[in-house]
Amino acid sequence: MSLINSQVKPFKATAYADGKFIDVSDESLKGKWSVLMFYPADFTFVCPTELEDLADHQPEFAKLGVDVYGVSTDTHFAHKAWHDTSDAIKKVNYPLIGDPTGTLSRNFEVMIEEEGLALRGTFVINPEGFIKVLEVHDNGIGRDASELLRKVKAALYVASHPGEVCPAKWTEGAATLTPSLDLVGKI
Repeated sequence: MSLINSQVKPFKATAYADGKFIDVSDESLKGKWSVLMFYPADFTFVCPTELEDLADHQPEFAKLGVDVYGVSTDTHFAHKAWHDTSDAIKKVNYPLIGDPTGTLSRNFEVMIEEEGLALRGTFVINPEGFIKVLEVHDNGIGRDASELLRKVKAALYVASHPGEVCPAKWTEGAATLTPSLDLVGKI
């Protein structure tokens, strides 16, 4: 069974954001679009490049009303220490959620049990708490925040335009499709 269109399972966690520790839960995600970006571990190699890229694009997500969260199986204390020591992570102003028990990683089916680490999983969640986009990478493959932003814009568009769908490579302002019998075999 796919997690697409499934409800986010209940969770409670602590995150590091804006110089303090904050509580985050499934209820924190409701009422706004959210992105949860799971990554393997703090103080690693590919992870800071992804989180920095996401930080560089975070204002664009914010303009769309989308909250961004980073998640790893590290503690919120480790997130703070990493933020204090890494130039790339100092740019991160969105919450970094600690998942030391692996509850969130298991809920989103990205936990590598034998390593106690998460795969590179990205989830876009609608205001009602349903997963609308998911992408999971091998941990050797970094993600691109501009591509995630395009997918978020497509999800927002489809949600606000019932009956329309976004074709491959769709970008904001481009033509969409209205599925119908008339289109069958004509694309």
